[in-house]
Amino acid sequence: MKPSLRKSFIFGLPLVLFLALAVLLASRNGEDPSYLPSARLQQPVPAFSLSSLEDPERMLDPSIFQGQVSLLNVWATWCVSCLVEHPVLLNMAADGVRIIGVNYKDDRQAAQAYLRERGNPFAETVFDERGDLGLDLGVYGAPETYLIDAQGRIRYRAVGVLDAKAWLQELKPRYDAVRAESAGAK
Repeated sequence: MKPSLRKSFIFGLPLVLFLALAVLLASRNGEDPSYLPSARLQQPVPAFSLSSLEDPERMLDPSIFQGQVSLLNVWATWCVSCLVEHPVLLNMAADGVRIIGVNYKDDRQAAQAYLRERGNPFAETVFDERGDLGLDLGVYGAPETYLIDAQGRIRYRAVGVLDAKAWLQELKPRYDAVRAESAGAK
């Protein structure tokens, strides 16, 4: 290779790589980085039969979603982000938002203590010790929150911490729209 050609290559390659990266980033501009599409959108919550966190003898299944718009929140005691999210969930529950918890790959006694100490925002809590329901939902990791309509179908998925801003700007408008849709269908 000629010295002038080699010199052009050495200086040109970083420029080409930079431009390619700039085009990639520009193509994602304006998209919500926390939004991950779900293959389960518009499909029913996957079939499951798992015990209640509070009462190991009581089995829960997808019928807990029938008739009411709900949020399904995947959480665990080992999840630091879940600790950050918890006060927001408590406020949402106090405002009348129905939240079903999925305690994901956790220890039952630790999870029970966690809710006793910090408050329990969940109308029901499914104990998913092995992570089977999480796997069927396509959970990447806790926390994740799903909007479930009154027919038990998944309408939206939010990955990561649900803070007050994300609730008010992203999820609450969708939640309100699904509730209005459900009320109009009755």
